[in-house]
Amino acid sequence: MAGAWGKNLDAPDEVREFEKGRMDVARSDDGVMVGRTVLQPGWRWSEHVKPVAGTDSCQANHVGYVVTGRIKIVMDDGQELELAAGDAYRIPPGHDAWVVGDEEYVGVDVTGAASFAKPA
Repeated sequence: MAGAWGKNLDAPDEVREFEKGRMDVARSDDGVMVGRTVLQPGWRWSEHVKPVAGTDSCQANHVGYVVTGRIKIVMDDGQELELAAGDAYRIPPGHDAWVVGDEEYVGVDVTGAASFAKPA
């Protein structure tokens, strides 16, 4: 079993940049990954990350927490969810998402960091 671990996301192990956003990733020696997603107003997965991922919808499984801003999620089956600062979330694979309003979105993702904004 691995020991205690901590990493400041202001000095991430990896930065994934894409139009209107980025994900800062911290990675422990035993494979735990935590990502901080920063998205600008006007960001939309299907416009700004789809070309990187190469899939029709986001296939990452996200569990996390919204720090600031708002985001709208629409699942491939039509289910809709809007999240705001203070909300915890679970978003299974198969969705589109976009920033709502004029405020930057910041979220912490504890499961999707391994695959978000990476080629499929």
